Amino acid sequence: METHDLDATGLLCPLPVLKLRKRLAALKPGAQITMRADDPAAIIDVPHFCAESGHVLIETRDEGAVQVYLVRKTG
Repeated sequence: METHDLDATGLLCPLPVLKLRKRLAALKPGAQITMRADDPAAIIDVPHFCAESGHVLIETRDEGAVQVYLVRKTG
């Protein structure tokens, strides 16, 4: 399974989600991407983006001040 990383730390809304959208667009269905972000708005924005676009938010976890999101691209 393809797994990709995206470091969006230091970026403010809406940049983390915009970068996530752009990276997902280039991936094949089923590929996964792990995004790290420290923007407090990402806690709301990433799940909303996944719900609206149909991608699967597999996991959300905190690593200190950074949130980590694991997203699977759907077809």
